Amino acid sequence: MKLHFSGCTLDLDARRLLRGTREIRLSPKAFELLKVLVEGRPSALTKAEMLERVWPGVFVTDASLARVVTEVRQAFGDRPREAHIIRTVHGYGYAFAAEVEVDVPTPRTGALERSCWLVTADRTFGLADGDHIVGREPGVSVWLDSPKVSRHHARVVVSGSSVTVEDLSSTNGTFVRDERIASLAALESGDKIKIGPFTLTFLVAGSLAATEPETAR
Repeated sequence: MKLHFSGCTLDLDARRLLRGTREIRLSPKAFELLKVLVEGRPSALTKAEMLERVWPGVFVTDASLARVVTEVRQAFGDRPREAHIIRTVHGYGYAFAAEVEVDVPTPRTGALERSCWLVTADRTFGLADGDHIVGREPGVSVWLDSPKVSRHHARVVVSGSSVTVEDLSSTNGTFVRDERIASLAALESGDKIKIGPFTLTFLVAGSLAATEPETAR
């Protein structure tokens, strides 16, 4: 999905920010903060909510948040007292203030078909091409309701036949094949992913067992 505002283009899928044709480079936390504000528009977000979303499960001070807000503002040439993009809500938090045009590409035929899944003991989550957030916050792609799961715990990215998972600085970590991951991990059909008390099995179309015929009685 691409969003256009104030002469800039924010590509959430590719994690790129452009001003005209020139790419603006942001630190990972600054990009995540911008994404959180854009997705929360037009509502203002509290500082506590932003700290939880950008630094899930990690204790940081308001000063860290202010530094990242400053980084984003400087990238746009935005000024705190005349903010056109990141508005300060005094005593509360911040809000995304710019008018946004959303460019949603028309999916190719079959692009939204599920070709792989994450399967728990009692639920199955279909995964189309794109990003899928795994976490405790309602509304994420793969919702796991447990206090041992961070709000935004991990990200699974499906790009054609390539599927990867990364931990989003969660408190309790993400485990693939019984090993805690510290960077992107490629997934293969049958891999087990451990998140909090949940074990998810990654399955790809074509790897599912054939239907067994009933035995005649």
